[in-house]
Amino acid sequence: MSDSDVLVIGAGPAALVIAAELAEKGLAVTALAPADPRTPWVNTYGIWADEVEALGLSPLLSHRWLDTVSYFGAGGGQVDGGDAPLPHGRAYGLFDKALLQGHLLERFARAGGRWQKGLAAAIEHDADGSSIRVRSAEGVLDAAATSSGEPAPAHLRAALVIDATGHDPVFVRRDPDGPVAGQAAYGIVGRFSAPPIAPGQFVFMDYRADHLSEAERREEPPTFLYAMDLGEGVFFVEETSLALAPAVPFALLRERLNRRLAHRGVKVLEIRHEEFCLFPMNPPLPDLQQRVVGFGGAASMVHPASGYLVGGLLRRAPGLAAAVDAAWREGLRGEALSRAAWQGLWPASLRWRHAFYRFGLEKLMRFDEARLRNHFATFFSLPSELWYGFLTNTLEPSRLLAAMVRLFGLAPWDVRWGLMGLQGREAALLAPMLRPGRQHAATFRQEWRRE
Repeated sequence: MSDSDVLVIGAGPAALVIAAELAEKGLAVTALAPADPRTPWVNTYGIWADEVEALGLSPLLSHRWLDTVSYFGAGGGQVDGGDAPLPHGRAYGLFDKALLQGHLLERFARAGGRWQKGLAAAIEHDADGSSIRVRSAEGVLDAAATSSGEPAPAHLRAALVIDATGHDPVFVRRDPDGPVAGQAAYGIVGRFSAPPIAPGQFVFMDYRADHLSEAERREEPPTFLYAMDLGEGVFFVEETSLALAPAVPFALLRERLNRRLAHRGVKVLEIRHEEFCLFPMNPPLPDLQQRVVGFGGAASMVHPASGYLVGGLLRRAPGLAAAVDAAWREGLRGEALSRAAWQGLWPASLRWRHAFYRFGLEKLMRFDEARLRNHFATFFSLPSELWYGFLTNTLEPSRLLAAMVRLFGLAPWDVRWGLMGLQGREAALLAPMLRPGRQHAATFRQEWRRE
């Protein structure tokens, strides 16, 4: 017998999203976390407005920008040092973190989910489920996430365990296949002597580097500004490194941000919040045969091309929950239940796309500052539905390939040469795309024929 049908470990966005979806299927779900799940989330969660509108969650946005631009110092696909913005023509939003967190907690509570307070220390599996040993537990939390003061049990048992504890998961295993690149960012929310960006604007990428010396642009890692006007004279500005292994240090990002602002005659008058963001961009997929199922960062769900995660969590949680529910009703338990869950989360099409994006990111990390700006200037000259689908991981494989062929045809020759050569581990990363395996070949043929 199991205490729960599903035990979800974690209390961040990934854990709350999947716990709510599973509980709403009618499954008995327990969530295990070391602290109160109402503890405020720290990071900023941006999302394209089309994504959040498709999910029906627009009321959870704190801000929505219509004026969305990037700067690449480029025109006509070639870097020319110009300052003209490249308009994106798509609205961008920022989640109100407290509203999103409260929405997910309410859904979970309303569906009958319960919280257990404690740390997952060890796990054992048998034919029917898994047993978790809990340590340093301080009490039990009810569905509304308030302490009841009851002693936590030494063990929790469930038919299925989902690890949603982030990029360094408690139980989910990955087999490393090389260095993992990190996206690093240092940002501040504050007031400035002058607007650091145009009022009412959202800047997705500002790769202009006129505040750096020629040697720095040539020899040091490229970084860009991600920024937004939060209203009432408050702005969020963040210096970001797309990806690098090892990751760009926070000290360099802070220095770059201060130099960028100073070069434009902007002084920081007040810092209300500092954000230090670092997460892996291109980890390999987990072992999809293991008994513990991952979700979120634990399952390598960060989009390797953009670093986005929350939109993917919200889109993909229903599929995982439906797969678990169907397998449960079919009577599957133990290894069979875990396999069905993994397949629901990482079907062949998504595995192929993950391999494709990892391969592409490996190439971009080799681009110098000028070539990278040329690349992005060309990328955003693609039709909006293609670059948007690429960044949100919503293009089917055939359309993804068609978009990249089109990009290659539009790109200047320095970008083409960078895309054509195979260096380092690129050949090894290319192999999974070329050999999806006999068991998935029919799926890929069907996907191609649909186009």
